[in-house]
Amino acid sequence: MLQDFKKFLIKGNAIDMAVWFIFGAAFATLVKGFISKIIMPVVGLIMWKINFDNLFYALDWKTYKTVAEAKKAGASVIEYGSFITDVINFIILGFIIFMMVRTISKFQKKEEEKPAAKPADIVLLEEIRDALKK
Repeated sequence: MLQDFKKFLIKGNAIDMAVWFIFGAAFATLVKGFISKIIMPVVGLIMWKINFDNLFYALDWKTYKTVAEAKKAGASVIEYGSFITDVINFIILGFIIFMMVRTISKFQKKEEEKPAAKPADIVLLEEIRDALKK
């Protein structure tokens, strides 16, 4: 079993998977930053100047101006604005991954569609056959 595990790790599949995992995590961080710092402020501006970072319910039923203020007071907070941002992150990241997989599969199909070159001996035999038919 240890030998099989060693072969698995040495094979390209495990290394490729690790590289893609690290790339995916970095890409997700990039998309999250793009959404939270660029897209959501614009969406909030369009939607009656809403700041999604400060959409929350304080569970002690007191009124606070910001999430930070509520947390500083020790109140438990449901941050539904952050959740909305996370949902948008998920949808956009999912769409980007879908487009990447779709593009990669198109390239793979094109490679599979190319007919394999016939061996030289088969080509030669076909030429002899065609010559005999004439």
